This record gives sequence, C-alpha cells and structure tokens, in this order.
Amino acid sequence: MKTYENLTTYNPGEIEGKWYSFWENKGYFHEEVDSSKEPFSIVLPPPNVTGMLHMGHALDNTLQDILIRFKRMQGYNVLWMPGTDHAGIATQIKVEEMLAKEEGKTRYDLGREKFVERVWEWKKEYGDTIVKQIRSLGASCDWSRERFTLDEGYYHAVREVFVSLYEKGLIYRGERIINWCPRCATALSDVEVEHEDENGHLWHIKYPVKGEDNRFVIVATTRPETMFGDVAVAVNPDDDRYKDLLGKTLVLPFVNREIPVIADDYVDSSFGTGCVKITPAHDPNDFEMGQRHNLDSIVVMNNDATMNEGAGKFNGMTREEARKQVVAELKEMGLLEKIDDHNHAVGHCSRCHTIIEPMVSKQWFVDMKPLAEPALKVVKDHEVEFVPERFTKTYVNWLENIRDWTISRQLWWGHRIPAWYCDNCGETIVSREDITECPHCHGPVTQDPDVLDTWFSSGLWPFATMGWPEQTAELKQWYPTSVLVTGYDIIFFWVARMIFMALEFEHEIPFKHVFIHGLVRDSQGRKMSKSLGNGINPLEVIDQFGADALRFTLVTGNTPGNDMRFYMERVEANRNFANKIWNASKFVLMNLTNYDESFVPTTDDLTLADQWIIQKYNETVQSVTSNLDKFELGEAASSVYDFIWNTYCDWYIELAKPRLYSDSNERDRRTVQYLLVTILRHMLELLHPFMPFVTEHIWQHLPHEGESIVITKWPEALDFGNLESAARQMEVMMDAIKGIRNMRAEMNVPLGKKAEVIVAPTDESLAQVVADHKDYFVTLAWAEKVTILGADDAKPENATVTVVNGMEVYLLLKDLIDGAKEKERIAKEKIQMEKEISRLEGKLSNTGFLAKAPEAVVAKEKEKLEEYKQKQQALLEREAFLETL
Repeated sequence: MKTYENLTTYNPGEIEGKWYSFWENKGYFHEEVDSSKEPFSIVLPPPNVTGMLHMGHALDNTLQDILIRFKRMQGYNVLWMPGTDHAGIATQIKVEEMLAKEEGKTRYDLGREKFVERVWEWKKEYGDTIVKQIRSLGASCDWSRERFTLDEGYYHAVREVFVSLYEKGLIYRGERIINWCPRCATALSDVEVEHEDENGHLWHIKYPVKGEDNRFVIVATTRPETMFGDVAVAVNPDDDRYKDLLGKTLVLPFVNREIPVIADDYVDSSFGTGCVKITPAHDPNDFEMGQRHNLDSIVVMNNDATMNEGAGKFNGMTREEARKQVVAELKEMGLLEKIDDHNHAVGHCSRCHTIIEPMVSKQWFVDMKPLAEPALKVVKDHEVEFVPERFTKTYVNWLENIRDWTISRQLWWGHRIPAWYCDNCGETIVSREDITECPHCHGPVTQDPDVLDTWFSSGLWPFATMGWPEQTAELKQWYPTSVLVTGYDIIFFWVARMIFMALEFEHEIPFKHVFIHGLVRDSQGRKMSKSLGNGINPLEVIDQFGADALRFTLVTGNTPGNDMRFYMERVEANRNFANKIWNASKFVLMNLTNYDESFVPTTDDLTLADQWIIQKYNETVQSVTSNLDKFELGEAASSVYDFIWNTYCDWYIELAKPRLYSDSNERDRRTVQYLLVTILRHMLELLHPFMPFVTEHIWQHLPHEGESIVITKWPEALDFGNLESAARQMEVMMDAIKGIRNMRAEMNVPLGKKAEVIVAPTDESLAQVVADHKDYFVTLAWAEKVTILGADDAKPENATVTVVNGMEVYLLLKDLIDGAKEKERIAKEKIQMEKEISRLEGKLSNTGFLAKAPEAVVAKEKEKLEEYKQKQQALLEREAFLETL
C-alpha cells in the first residue's frame, strides 16, 4: 500500500513563493487560443507604473483571480491579460520630483528628448515593482502577454484611433474653455477635477451705467479678480427691473472698458441681484453664453495663475493677491456694495489638489455626443450589465450630460499628438506616419508638442492589448472580454471611455459585465490615505499572515459595490482558518494506513453521518458555484468556510474518529477514509480560487490525480442518490447534541465528565433514529448512557431539559456538580450583581445625570441594568434548581 507524506507546521512564507514559481514554470497561467473551448477573458485594470501595491489593488486583483481560477478549473479557454499604464501626468510628476530632489534640475534643463529618456529609465527601474507585488498576491495573470500602454504595438493602436476619429470629424482643435491646473501646467478633463464645498464670499460690485450719473448695476461674484475679462453683464429677459438697461453699456471699473447689458434665459433672477458678469475666458457657463452672443473671450491670467497685462496694474500678482487688492480698491472707490458669506463648490486638480482655473485655451477635443449615444444604448439595452445594477444610473447620468472631452495635455511623457503644423502655409496635418515636410507646400513642419490624456490610451485597453488594429486570433477568441472588475471611482474615467471606444472601433461591446467593488476603508470606516496615516500596506500583511489570509479577508468582507472595513483581527482569524484546514488535513493523512485509492463505497455502506456530510458537501458545491456565477464572491467564500470549519472539521472528523480507530469493520473504515479524503480534496478545490497557496500545498500531499490543483476539474456533486431525508435526521441529532453541550456549559459541568442523557421523542421514526445512533451522543455529548422514553413513560424529575425539533432532551446532573461549591459561587455572583444593579438604579434616578448625559449614554446604561437583572434572575433560577438535586 502507498504511504502518504504528512504536513509539517503551517508557514505561509515558506509555501507561497514555492508554489507561485511552480505554477509559472509549468505555464499554467498561459493558454493558447483554443476555439473548441468556451472563452473566458479579463483584462487587468492596468496599475500606474508609479505605484506601490495598495489595498484597492489587492482587492481588485483578488476578485479577478478568484473568477479566473474558477473558470480555468471549469475548463474554459482562459485569458487574464495583465499590464501597466504609463499614467501620463502622474509619472511625469514623480520623475520631475526626483530630478529636483537628486539633481536640482527641471525637465526644461534636460530638454524633451533627454527628459523622456529619463522617464523610460525610471519606469524600467521602479515601474515594474508593482507587477512583482501583484504576483505576491497569487494573481494568475498570463505574464507572457504583459502589455504597457506605451509599448510599440499599443502606440500603433493609439495613433490609428486618433487619426481615424480626426478623419471622421470627431476630433478637432479649437479655442474652448478648459480646466487648467496651474501647478501641473496642463489642461484637465472634467473627470480629473474634484469639486469640494468651501466657505467663500459673494462680493456685490457696482458697475456704472454709461451716461447716467450715480446709476449703477450691481453684480454679485465669487471671483472679483476675473472682472478684467468681463465682456458683458447679463440679465434675464423677463426681469422687469432691468428691461430699460438692455442695449445700454456699463463702464468696467479699473480698465474703463465699455461692456453691454444683454438678456439671456440662463440668468437666474432670484440669485444675487439678478445681474451676472460675463467672463467667457474664465467660466464655462459664461463661455457658452459668450458663444451664443458672439462675445469676445479675454484671458486675464497666465498659465501659472498670475494676472497678465490685461489686468492692468494688477499684472504679475497671484489670483489670490489680486482678489484682495481688487476688493480693497473697489471699497475705496465706493464701488463695493456689500459682502455676503457664500458656500460654493470649488474645483481642484485630482492629482495635486491645486484650485483649477477655467480658462479659454487652444486644445484638442473629442466631439462626445456621437460617441456617447451608442455607449448609452448598450447599457440601457442590458448588453453591458453593471453589477450591482444601481451603478448603471451613475454611468447613464454622466453620459447623458457629457461635454466634449479635452484630450491634449501640456506634458512630455505620453502618446504625442500625431499632428504637424506647416511653418510656411500654416496647414495642420494629422498623420498615421511621422512626416518631415508639408504635403501641400513641402515646407518644414513642427509636431504638436502636447501628449494625449492618459485615459485616451487606456480607453483602448480591452482590444489594443489583443493586437488591434490587426485582427488577431486572440481578438477573435477572447473579445469581447467576459467581465471588467473595477472600483466605482473610475466609472467616468475609464469604463465609459472603453465602452464608446470599443463600439466605435470594434463595433462590439468591450465586456459583458462590469463588476463594481467599493473602497477598502480602515476599521473606523475612513478612507485610507497618507495624510491620515491609516494606510495599511498589503505586503506587510502578507509577510505577517500570508497572502491566503489577506485574500480571504478581502473577499469575505466584500459585497458588490459596497465599501468594506479592514480589520487586522480578521486577517489573523483567516490565518487561523488556514491553520485549521492544515491540522484537519494532517489528521486525515495520519489515518491513511492501508488506504485503498480504488475503493468506492456503495450507498449501503453509508452511515447517517456519511449521508449527511455528502448532502452538505453537494449543497456547498451548488452554493459556491452559483454564487461565483452571480459575482457574489463573498457569499461563495462564506459558504465554503462554513462547510469546512463547522460541518467537516467540527462534526464529521469527530464522528469519524471511532470508526478510523476500530479494526472490527474494515469496510466501514475504508468508507470513512474515502469520504474524509474525497471531500477534503474537493473542499480544497472549492477553496482554491480564494486561497490558492495553502490549497495547492495540501492537495499535493493528498491522494489525487493530475499535476496541480490549478488545472484540476472544478468539483461536482457526489452521486449517492437522494440523501435529503437522512441529512435532516442527522441535523435533528446534531441539534440535540448542541442542546446537551449548552446545558453542560450553563451548569458548569467539567469537560469530559460523563452524564446520563434521557431522550423523549414525539414520534416513533425519531425514536428509531436516536436508538440507531446513540453512539453519536457518546462521542460528541459525553453521554454515559442514553435512555429513550416511550410515549407513556414518566419524565425524569430533578433534571435540566432542552426541547429541540420535536424531542425533549434531559440531562441528569445530580452526580456531576459539586452542589456546595456551586451554591457558594452563585452566592458571590449574586452579591456582585446586586451591587451593580443598585449602582445603575442610583445613576438612572439621578436627575443631574439624566439632564446632562447624551441620549445614547443613558440608553446604554438602561440596557446594562436590564442585562444585570436578567443575569440575577438566571442565578435565582439556578439556585432553586440546585435545591432540587
């Protein structure tokens, strides 16, 4: 007979690196295109090359890996495409900071070409770190297919998309209002601006009416420093207060420029004075109004948010300095009517948190309306489904109110815009290939210095990674992808862009499901951040408790779309769970003497406990599989956890022990060995997507077929007929045993001290089940002897009783308890209880306490009082019971 090597002590650090190398060397994460199999594919949301692994990555990657490992075991042709994002501005800032700190230089000191070379060097040295870290989580990506959003093939795809959209008239260059970050010195798209409520002021400024002495129009503004760019004052056409002013002009203070009074429906008569200053170059709504009325746009700030020459004597001041000075001088001139406090939303750069400046600028834009319509339709028609469904609303609201997308960035790192301007004739040439001369006049050309928004290139991720624009075998097999796993915070940034880009260029959705998860918050529910100092490094957690424990914590705390709180205690508990499986497996391996791998029991060989464990196992397979299919990964994990910990370890192993140790019935011992091994192996396979390392290690020690758990077949139900009735009977027995255990605990009966158990079933079938399985009470409830009462038999007196599932279970305690000691203990507890009750009653009758204490504190004290009274009552009942013994 074959012998099986037992396990040593569970040490995650020892086994995790070993098995990941084994999987990679064996090539289990790579699959060739196999059109005979059903495809399943995921593209990894590409992390920034600037990054370190954080809890958001750990959650995102764990959820994807669970789905990938599950589908791989189900026999799908699986692709998990990994890669990283060049991340544009985020990476450029990192390298600029490094240059300033280490060499005291700016990018301009190096020049564009040398600076970009330095960024590539930085990417090579530091940028791949996150990939190594993702491996430490156990992510089973196909690393042989790893992509980067600036690699050569990807560059070709990005250029093809830009030129194509330009040729269709969907990309244009023009002077429009954009979000400008003075610190990053680049344009930003709307989704890169975070709006925060701030306490500010509303300044009411008097603009003199030309030709009418002492007549003024009062405008209310939150930004007096932009008044130098005012080109009109607007009123609502239905506002009778100002009808006589229409067609007249006002004199703009400081610069003495005449500006007209115009009428526009956009103006809200009830806000402020009902008169609005129009500054098209520095306000998006004013810009739209300026377009409607053919007004000029006057930019009054430089790119660093200092005032320019258009601000007259305020030229060179910061916008904050100019605001203070303008307000002070208006007051001196008698042109400041009043100042109101005003709470309003202020836009900040999502990266550096500087207040953004709306500014008219010449930039490249994508015309979004034609692209948004089909992207809306596929979601409304459920071709693309959000999980949970409520996030559909977020997506739809954004696309229904979409504005044109600013795609040019004043950076050096990224995909350079493939547009050239002729130095002679001024022609703009957009080309798939680099050009050196103007095709019209053969004059010299200069390429546009700007790069594309990083989301432009990452928006092509699902198809560009598979070789598009070439129609590759990978694209044919694995596109559209099966599911996108991502956080709710990038639905606008990324999800929407991938959908409209895919529909435009592949004429197909990029994925069928968008599985949304929430943020990982700290134990107090706060967002993890550097400023709060509450971030937890996943790598440190892995070092301490292992990747399996971290993964299981992240998935069991997770429900689709909701934020989760991270508790280190739960990671430790899940390491203990892995340890419990390890120890249970050690027990099984120790008891495989004379194990016959060819033996399979018949239904006649199965005891009640055997039938029950098979039924519970079959239910668990069904539950885990269906929950994984529904993206209820947390439910699936809880289901397998409950089965392993409670059903298999705490109950079945204990019931199996007497049968393993007995030599009287060889077939019975082989039956229990078969079930212990078979169910343990399949449990490990069900658990494998969640805890890949510990499951592989134990699986390799057990009797098994095949090279690795990674590529073994997903477990199926064991077919031993219908076992539901037997399982119900077993559960009745288990409830009775739990009842006895509870009674023993309540009565402080020492562990291992045996007691007589008397059972009074309500029907004969139940009586027969108990009679046939008295040994379960002996094994699991420390029963000395089990007596079954008939319907007419007298019930025992002086015994404690519990009622479960149609039977009364009595425990005779007379000889088990030291009555004198127990009475003494109860007397001491009663004194303590009376003290606490007296203290709390005194506190709650104190009017001073009731008046000052918060409602929640008073409620808590009342709750404590009620709890102590219940304990006191229980002690009195226990005391009375002891008198009967």
